[in-house]
Amino acid sequence: MHRIIYNLLMRSLSRRLGDASNIIITPYRVAREFLIFKADLWYWTKSAFFVGFGVLSAGLGLKGFLLPNHFIDGGVTGISLIVNSVTGLSLSILLLLINLPFIALGFTQIGRSFAIKSILAISGLAIAVAVIQYPVITSDKLLVATFGGFFLGAGIGLAVRGGAVIDGTEVLAIYVSKKTGLTIGDVILVFNLFIFSTAAYIFSLESALYSMLTYISASKTVDFIVEGIEEYIGVTIISIHHDEVRTMISEKLRRGVTVYSGKRGYGKRGDKPDQSDIIFTVVTRLEIAKLNAEVDKIDPNAFVFMTNVLDARGGMVKKRPLK
Repeated sequence: MHRIIYNLLMRSLSRRLGDASNIIITPYRVAREFLIFKADLWYWTKSAFFVGFGVLSAGLGLKGFLLPNHFIDGGVTGISLIVNSVTGLSLSILLLLINLPFIALGFTQIGRSFAIKSILAISGLAIAVAVIQYPVITSDKLLVATFGGFFLGAGIGLAVRGGAVIDGTEVLAIYVSKKTGLTIGDVILVFNLFIFSTAAYIFSLESALYSMLTYISASKTVDFIVEGIEEYIGVTIISIHHDEVRTMISEKLRRGVTVYSGKRGYGKRGDKPDQSDIIFTVVTRLEIAKLNAEVDKIDPNAFVFMTNVLDARGGMVKKRPLK
């Protein structure tokens, strides 16, 4: 076992630094390479877990809810479902063929690793749809739209957490947003409006409306899976009573704090570039009201601004336990 680990570490060193025969092995270098190897192993294991469960969840959403009831979703999946309903072609083949141009675009815009993982994820979904016999859960239209969208959205979100996509719409949106003044959300909205208009023309207006409900359910689930249960907010506070603010956040809110050394620019009393520490912390949305109330007790004139944090890890993101 030790020999296997040694060979893996030497292979990693050789790949990054050149000829392994010229590398001087030290305890520090071995420990460093082992740390890198362990991080890579954990990354790929976690990616495989997320993508695998994402494929299974999306397959359940498609075959257990949407397909038997002739519902569609937005994006490439929606196009595949429309073509499947009109032509009778295999959904598995359509998912692969229609996603290929978007994955090729992702290869040039995002990277090779993303493209390879996305091809594997889409191929896995195509195999799951073709092979796995999912049970038909319900025929109630409202339940189909809600839970079909939920399981499909969960699959897309888990795949994104694993660094891949099973629907290439967002890759196109990223590319178009770089070339135009549109945001990614605008591009996806226009793309899906075209899909749902087509569904209304081919099927019926009622079917298109239910499909829009499916898309809303799926998109909200994707946001939930990707951004997490707790929505973090980054808070920056500039106050002349910065020491009291820092102490309050550490002791009352039990949150970690980063202190920047800053200088005031132009304030209410004119141009007075006084020294002032800048406080930064990350809290959940539920703690914003309490944080504002505590800051007002210390300095009602403090300058406070907040930004959304899509994901946070390390440091003291979690609340420090009471002693």
